[in-house]
Amino acid sequence: MAVRVVTDSSADLPAALIEELGITVVPLYIYFGDEVLRDGVELTRQQFYDRLTSCGSIRPRTAAPSSADFAAVYKELAVHTDGIVSLHLSRKLSATYYAAVVGISESGAKCRIEVLDSTSASLGLGLLVAQAAELAQSGASMNDVLETTMSAIPRTRFFGVLDTLEYLHKGGRIGRASALFGSVLQVKPIVGLLDGTAYPIERVRGRERALTRVCQLISDFGPIERIAVGHTTDEEGMNTLADYVAHTAPHLHVIRTQCGATLGTYLGPRAFGAGLILARS
Repeated sequence: MAVRVVTDSSADLPAALIEELGITVVPLYIYFGDEVLRDGVELTRQQFYDRLTSCGSIRPRTAAPSSADFAAVYKELAVHTDGIVSLHLSRKLSATYYAAVVGISESGAKCRIEVLDSTSASLGLGLLVAQAAELAQSGASMNDVLETTMSAIPRTRFFGVLDTLEYLHKGGRIGRASALFGSVLQVKPIVGLLDGTAYPIERVRGRERALTRVCQLISDFGPIERIAVGHTTDEEGMNTLADYVAHTAPHLHVIRTQCGATLGTYLGPRAFGAGLILARS
């Protein structure tokens, strides 16, 4: 493969798709107290949510991969490729992007390496990574992969329903979504991620109304090129979104996935949502 695509574990792509597209994933670190585990390597998604929701569990925290982690990956891939596109979660949310940049010089790799800030995370990042990897597999040049990806970044959206804002708040990633804080019973916050920061969309009473509202938001965006739906521990909610897209836009392939430990740390259990790339205007 002339161009290889690297991302981090916050991209939340299904394992089968990662293998199919030849994507290399650099894991973030998940801390439970002094215990440190690599997201998706030493800690599966099911194991993470079991620990997150168990009574008395230590609240997890996340840490970016080191520059040495990226250097090792770049050095290995450089032997077999002419170029590497390394695409990561927003630099406003994590130091991962900066570690990837430093990793280039540490790797000593002779091939061209470009690091991109997706300004997104999870489903939004995953769609961009999948698109780049598909282009690479088809034989696209490094410049073509970069141009297409950079064009799609401003058209990428990620939003969904949280059961609570507690995890986002305590993880220090709440941003403007703090405007949705409230104590009204059964009110579900709908939150989006745009330009690397969380923002409030609205509060909706009850899960079913929230689900209906997210479906409406998908339609309101207009023509869509790519879409993914996901969840933390609400697979039914995710599948309802997927069914809605299949009914209203049957031409679209819908990626379904469970968010991993990195995003799960901030979204919490019982969350579901969608990521999409808008069609060019």
